[in-house]
Amino acid sequence: MSTSAGQISAWGNGLALRLTKPMAKLAGVAEGSPVRVTVKPGRIVIETETEPTLDQMLAAFDPKKHGGEAMAGGAVGVEAFANGDA
Repeated sequence: MSTSAGQISAWGNGLALRLTKPMAKLAGVAEGSPVRVTVKPGRIVIETETEPTLDQMLAAFDPKKHGGEAMAGGAVGVEAFANGDA
């Protein structure tokens, strides 16, 4: 983790914060990188917002947590009538 002083500057009709190259490299961002900005009184948090790759999603898959039936309960509504369970 790195902390650095910065300064808010005017940019058109808004405000901007300039990141130094070392800060951007450490954060893994470049021009056009999507970020999530959370604002609270006296606090601005900027986080990278990246889409996980298929390999990352598959690596995070836990069959005990995500496996099994999508609906563990019995048939309800139209499904109950269609299956004769009602």
